[in-house]
Amino acid sequence: MKIPPFLKKGDTIAIVCTARKFMPEEAKPAIDLLESWGLKTKLGRTIGLDSCQLGGTDAERAADLQEQMDDKNIKAIWCARGGYGTVRIIDLLDFTKFKENPKWIMGFSDVTVLHSHLNTLGIASLHSIMPFTVPKASDTVKRTFYDALFGKKLEYVIPSKDYNLKGKAKGELVGGNISILYSLLGSKSSIDTKGKILFIEDLDEYLYHLDRMMYNIKRNGYFENAKGIIVGSMSDMHDNEIPFGQNGVQIILAIAKEYNIPIAFDFCAGHQKDNRTLVLGSQVELEVNDNEVKLMFKN
Repeated sequence: MKIPPFLKKGDTIAIVCTARKFMPEEAKPAIDLLESWGLKTKLGRTIGLDSCQLGGTDAERAADLQEQMDDKNIKAIWCARGGYGTVRIIDLLDFTKFKENPKWIMGFSDVTVLHSHLNTLGIASLHSIMPFTVPKASDTVKRTFYDALFGKKLEYVIPSKDYNLKGKAKGELVGGNISILYSLLGSKSSIDTKGKILFIEDLDEYLYHLDRMMYNIKRNGYFENAKGIIVGSMSDMHDNEIPFGQNGVQIILAIAKEYNIPIAFDFCAGHQKDNRTLVLGSQVELEVNDNEVKLMFKN
């Protein structure tokens, strides 16, 4: 797994739209944050474009991302916001130069398309806040983003839940938004979870749909050889008029508990205010005990 170079003061980060539209005035909090860290910002050509929901046409979004990927003066790429649309451009991109000179690509939610594709190429990436979410991010969350970008040590310790499954595991951290992981199954962007620790999270889904996604990724072998599972926020879940009969935790446990691996719920990442940065592709150690959950990044 290639770990892109960590940033230093004076480096430039490009902000681009890979999915939903994002206006220049919305970027100011993110620009101010980067400048406070001694970094420079370049707004991509897609910032300010409006193609219905999207930040430009597929061709425009692909061209902008390609430009930043190939520009040696750009040291990291920050996806402006999620929503939907990254999967529409992934096959329009040429990763030839990027594989030779990888750089950090950052974001979450729909950006899982890029995280997953990069993982299949052997390149690490950052599951992090985005410019769109900077205004609501706490100082603690911003600090984890800073530490990840600048190569500082990351280690998270949170209280354990009664419904966690205890244990210890070591392996490469992979994953992201479960709806996106589910949608990528069978494609060249689908991740391999063998010997790895899988992170999943989601927002605004029906409980029966979560159950369907869990069964599908199970049938595709995601849990069979995994070393552990980390479940981030499952926010604003919906039920039908006739209740499904299980909540999100119960759905996940019913399917994954048979594999006898540690499972940590309510982790501090995903569609929530406490969305701390994860280095996907990094080697980690996970410990789940009665009192706490520890996640330690080794590189």
